[in-house]
Amino acid sequence: MSRFARRSVGFTLTMLALLPMASGCTPEGSGAYKGPYEREVNLAIPAIEKSAGFPFKRMPKVETRSKDDVRGFLERKFDESTPALELAGTERAYKILGLLPDSLDLRKFMLKLLAEQVLGYYDPATKVLYVVEGADKKDGGELVQVTIAHELVHALQDQYANLDSLEKLHGDNDRQTAMQAVMEGQATYEQLASMVGGQSALNMPGSWERVRRVIRESQGTMPIFASAPLLIQETLLFPYLSGAEFVKAFKERRPGQAPYAPLPQSSEQILHPEKFLDLVDEPVRIRLPKPNTGSVVLENDLGEFETRLFLYQHLKDLGVAGQGADGWGGDRYVVVNTGGGVGLSWLSVWDTPIDAAQFRDAAERTVERRFGVAAGAGGTGTTRRFTAKGRTIELTAAMVLGKAAVLYTDVPAGTSTTLIDLSKVTLEKP
Repeated sequence: MSRFARRSVGFTLTMLALLPMASGCTPEGSGAYKGPYEREVNLAIPAIEKSAGFPFKRMPKVETRSKDDVRGFLERKFDESTPALELAGTERAYKILGLLPDSLDLRKFMLKLLAEQVLGYYDPATKVLYVVEGADKKDGGELVQVTIAHELVHALQDQYANLDSLEKLHGDNDRQTAMQAVMEGQATYEQLASMVGGQSALNMPGSWERVRRVIRESQGTMPIFASAPLLIQETLLFPYLSGAEFVKAFKERRPGQAPYAPLPQSSEQILHPEKFLDLVDEPVRIRLPKPNTGSVVLENDLGEFETRLFLYQHLKDLGVAGQGADGWGGDRYVVVNTGGGVGLSWLSVWDTPIDAAQFRDAAERTVERRFGVAAGAGGTGTTRRFTAKGRTIELTAAMVLGKAAVLYTDVPAGTSTTLIDLSKVTLEKP
């Protein structure tokens, strides 16, 4: 889901976090840059270089764009990064899982949301940092200073890594989520560090808890964001908050290294940095066979982060959701057009049988809570079946090539629940 907002743009959530802490802490710049927003750029560059640990290879370009131009850019990039058929399939998958309301027009809503959030962005295609016209009039100009600092980090990243490569991953949502978390997380971390006098200020007791609290509180004051479904809110926040926490852990453990050589492969590694920094826990790549019936609309994955959101959406218990998603090893879902309507099969594999059982139990509770029904007749010792609101949902415990697995299937009532043959599934490491 987070791929829908996956542009290197300066959301205002990065703008509002630590302005009181930042006051008077920014060092004077060298004056090397000449152009629009000269003062802000020259203030930010030396502090960012010091915090990041590597220099700009060339001076960035900064330009101003009108709000209409920015809206046009966002619309074009959204459509380029998320083709219409992919968007329709993803929207359908999340609605089947109860993560989006059936009435939501996802494209329309996301464009409105992004227009509300964006004060500036770095475009890797043109190598230009764009600031939205009038941004320097907000909050006495402080917001534009923060925006420029954040987007300058993206410009620096682009001189050492290929930001455009993030847009070229399709059908690999979780990996793209992880990559984006590193890029936005580093931009957030270095932006804050450059404005509060260095990394030591961010390591003071209670500082990071304040960052999280203030960012969430500030986002809640923005009407479109505040009206967004939980899935959209959290996938917008994840790269900035969890990503910055990952980068913080990375810099503590691997000082002087860039956090994108190599990049994490999963949101699990972002949520649990030790699974990337210590004993690397790589996700299992699941290859699903051709469905037994109907035609494929979309194939993709959720990852640990969105699996956790699925559980929390319906249970509203962070502890249960976290425990239910912990031990995630890999997942893959397929959306299928059947003769009776659209169905979904979602296969997840887990580190241990206990992890699989905990997820299955939590997932059963989500179905019971969402539909107000208990498991009915027709299930077996390994399968739980639910029928409600014209749908049949099955949760099946299985072993797939030696891995404990759970198969979640949701199809129109009267349609075969055997969309995929588990004996034909293959597993591989990335």
